[in-house]
Amino acid sequence: MQLSGLLELLRGSSAYRDLLARLGQGAAVPDLGIIRAARPYLLAALVRDWPGAVIYVTGRIDRAYNVSEQLPVWLGDRPIYRFAEPTPHFYERAPWGESAVRNRIATLSALVPPDESIPAEPPVIVTSARAIMQRTLPVNTFRKSTLLLEAGQRHALDALLARWVALGYEPASVVIEPGTFSRRGGVIDIFPIAADKPVRIDFFDDEIDTLRLFDPSTQRSAEKITRVVIPPAHEALPEQTPPIAHHLEGWFAALPAAADDPTSAAADLDALAQGASFPYLEYYLPYLYPQPISLLDYAPQDALIVVEDWAELRDTVASIEEHAIQARDERQGTKQLPPDMPLPYITWDTLAEELSHRHTLHLGSIAYSDEAGENDEAASDLARLFAPGERFGGQLKPLLARLRAVRRAGSSVIVVTQQTGRVADLWQEQEEFIPTLRDVLETPTSASLTLIDGALQEGWRLRLPERELHLLTDAEIFGWNRPEPRRRKTTPRARLPESSYADMETGDYVVHVDYGIGRFGGMRRRTIEGNEREYLLIEYGGNDMVFVPIHQADRLTRYVGPDDRPPALSRLGKPDWTRVTTQARKAVEEEARELLQLYAQRLATPGHAFAPDTPWQHELEAAFPYVETEDQIRAVREVKADMERSTPMDRLICGEVGYGKTEVALRAAFKAVMGGTQVALLVPTTVLAQQHYETFSARLRAFPIKVEVISRFRSKDEQRQMLPKLAAGEIDIIIGTHRLLQDDITFKRLGLIIIDEEQRFGVTHKEHLKRLRTQVDVLTLTATPIPRTLYMSLTGVRDITMIQTPPEERLPIISHVGAYDERMVRQAVLRELERGGQVFYVHNRVQSMDLIQERLEQIVPEARIVSGHGQMDERLLEKVMAAFGRGEYDVLLSTSIIENGIDIP
Repeated sequence: MQLSGLLELLRGSSAYRDLLARLGQGAAVPDLGIIRAARPYLLAALVRDWPGAVIYVTGRIDRAYNVSEQLPVWLGDRPIYRFAEPTPHFYERAPWGESAVRNRIATLSALVPPDESIPAEPPVIVTSARAIMQRTLPVNTFRKSTLLLEAGQRHALDALLARWVALGYEPASVVIEPGTFSRRGGVIDIFPIAADKPVRIDFFDDEIDTLRLFDPSTQRSAEKITRVVIPPAHEALPEQTPPIAHHLEGWFAALPAAADDPTSAAADLDALAQGASFPYLEYYLPYLYPQPISLLDYAPQDALIVVEDWAELRDTVASIEEHAIQARDERQGTKQLPPDMPLPYITWDTLAEELSHRHTLHLGSIAYSDEAGENDEAASDLARLFAPGERFGGQLKPLLARLRAVRRAGSSVIVVTQQTGRVADLWQEQEEFIPTLRDVLETPTSASLTLIDGALQEGWRLRLPERELHLLTDAEIFGWNRPEPRRRKTTPRARLPESSYADMETGDYVVHVDYGIGRFGGMRRRTIEGNEREYLLIEYGGNDMVFVPIHQADRLTRYVGPDDRPPALSRLGKPDWTRVTTQARKAVEEEARELLQLYAQRLATPGHAFAPDTPWQHELEAAFPYVETEDQIRAVREVKADMERSTPMDRLICGEVGYGKTEVALRAAFKAVMGGTQVALLVPTTVLAQQHYETFSARLRAFPIKVEVISRFRSKDEQRQMLPKLAAGEIDIIIGTHRLLQDDITFKRLGLIIIDEEQRFGVTHKEHLKRLRTQVDVLTLTATPIPRTLYMSLTGVRDITMIQTPPEERLPIISHVGAYDERMVRQAVLRELERGGQVFYVHNRVQSMDLIQERLEQIVPEARIVSGHGQMDERLLEKVMAAFGRGEYDVLLSTSIIENGIDIP
């Protein structure tokens, strides 16, 4: 979706031209007071007209991410650099995230090109207070550490590889990850840390003959290039760390050994002394560069620094500084911090001083808000051009009436929605036909209405003297939350050939398909008939051994037992393993006989073959406010294909929490309702039933579908009134616990049953579910399938779909096991709040939850904390969960209801 044609309306206004003139003359510009929704639009116009780099600085991290994702709508394919925030807090010894390292190095490379003789398009950078505060390496050091390789250059190969190691690149057998390189004779592969694809460099003696990009998943060369830029792999260069190791040697000696305390920094000493790259390298960055250098030092003098809201930026920096000082004092008190560690961040005074000498523009204002009056004298001339978009909250008749009125007044209207078909149909019933577009590349005419198929965060009004422009989005029309962008391109992850056994360690128990349970003894090289090969050594009982060739590693699997007790090793030449496999085979046959009749009956029973997707189905799926993963899309397609067959569906969707199983179920339920049938969603707990009810209600609010929930959150009278409606078919989707399996529940035409976490239901419930499988389509969702269910799926008795791909931008899980530490609790909560997230705090005893909440409020006074558990009054628990879901609280203190059925988004 492109809306670049709308920029010309703003760029042609006198207020905007006056602003450009003042900026070009270096004159001071007061706070503009632009409403928040219109700031990306104004920023895009400035990018078009400003001759140098543009850096957009926000206070909050989530806002920086949101703006960076909106800018391509206005700027097309122009690269947008996101100068990201390191994962750990200041003074916290933790690895930086891989994506953060790559984004930061890519941004610095864009600001400091290796060859200034070649003109480059000025970069557009979006960053936050947290990111811009982080100190980095000096500009000259970065420039000297960036290598530019071109065909025809001469390099000593050994010296070149040593230089890469000094810059933080790591050798690898096969290059599939950024920041790695490998050598095979005169061919060198390297994956520059900020590049999208690795490069294959072919040397002829010491001269670079050719450079080619290659696919890391297939290792095949592709496009030929003339040059490659190789920036440093870290902001802390390993080649500069040996003096730091000597300086901190006394502090390291006073720390507990890493063998005694896995969290100790003592293990860093050797890596620093050797100048090697290691996960905690950036923690020592302040020692390497005494001068406080930030992103602003990289910005050219003609760069335009656009601050979204000066007051918010100032307050955010002050808050981060306050937390950093507290963390420093706590760590120094426990000797976990070097006594002379320099400031790892740039202070507000330094940032403000630097910004005062730059071309700086403040879009927000302390006194001006989105709700300010249209005639507010405090607003700038440019701010008066913008007004918030009108809200209709799903009331489409007032929307259509308003569209007709503004068109008669000569205004231009742009409607950006994921419900284009529905809006077009409603408009066509009363007015002329309007086509649906994907792009607006030219200025719209007066009194025009343009329907755009896409997603945008919020709309606004642009009030020009000659006419107005109304930009409406789903936020104004339906009141939906701000959506994330549609699916992004992802680079396929390659898989190493040895990945099937690379994670095995000596002593691990393994199972060989022919010889049984053994103990992995490591890799061995053996010469047989003059051929030297590598083998996997497997040790068995009675000192027996088997050498498994590498190419037969697929016959080995890791042993998984019912508990942590070590298994008995099989003995070669004995019938132990044969007896075990025979018994297992007999048990499987018995299970198969039990299920054969059931599933044969299911296959023989004619089911309801649902019709292909309706237009409303496409609109529902287009309104999904997140980015689908490939696994999620595949799951939806397989479920739909099953539903369109005449045989009743019985499919298992297996995926981790937060991987998108609920969305798959919702789309299947919508398809069933569109086919004229009812849907029952069966869940194990009341809390989960309420969560699913709120999710389904919100997503289906724009459609004539009746969704209800039957659980202990509903009174007996409410349930009693609901049953006749369900039997009459007035309720399309019913969500509930085991209450749905009772005899008084009847449906008019049940077409689909969705079972969430089937293993949490009892034997009686499962027998009832067995019978249902012969009559209607059944979709089962689970994160932890029981062995029987999983076995039935893997052997083909039931269909299975695995959702193994995490959502885009999902943060990696960091696990820490140790004694309770209030300091660590505070750090974890603050880190999550800083990125705009929420926290579950699980406690194991209801009786002491009040004391825990009081303690949490003392540890993290900045957080809004609420508690919830299964012994609470139903109505109160419902209110707590609903408020937490709406974001009114930051931390939910709860018991095992988290584990027993909370759908974590």
